[in-house]
Amino acid sequence: MTNLIGLSGSLRDGSFNTALLRAAKALMPEGAQLAIGSIKGIPLYDGDLEAAVGIPRAVAALKDAIAASDGLLLVTPEYNNSIPGVFKNAIDWLSRPSSDIRRVFGGKPTASIGASPGGFGTILSQAAWLPVLRTLGVELWSGGRLLVSRAQGVFDASGNITDAAIKEQLRGFVSGFAGFAASRTG
Repeated sequence: MTNLIGLSGSLRDGSFNTALLRAAKALMPEGAQLAIGSIKGIPLYDGDLEAAVGIPRAVAALKDAIAASDGLLLVTPEYNNSIPGVFKNAIDWLSRPSSDIRRVFGGKPTASIGASPGGFGTILSQAAWLPVLRTLGVELWSGGRLLVSRAQGVFDASGNITDAAIKEQLRGFVSGFAGFAASRTG
């Protein structure tokens, strides 16, 4: 079984990206499963806090879950043409202490997708993640791309995908990524 973990970069309950992550979980191919992690409860990074109390419990648990997984799926919103601060903050915490980067991220099969109400999907946010992911030493899967634009017309009020073409694109994406992760860990 290929065990992946996915993170939505939004804290909002009605987030298109959280809905996209739930849809990805539902569309995983046979032999693979996607656990949904959360960045909720992660405080703003503060070196003084880290020195005083260490790694927060929510961060430590998420670090262990990522380290134990076969791959990481980042489902990223796009805020002001870039990475959402709350998502980057979570990754910053997950890379602390720096001696843990290799355990958590080193060689980890990683992919990104995203949804946006705008017309270009999350192309700029996904591109902005590249130097961060490179620095962390992940193995980025570039075999597929999913940029959901005009997301308000793709999801219903309950967060279900109503656009058949996007659903099939997502199915293909998660199948390809799961296969990539399995080939790296199997």
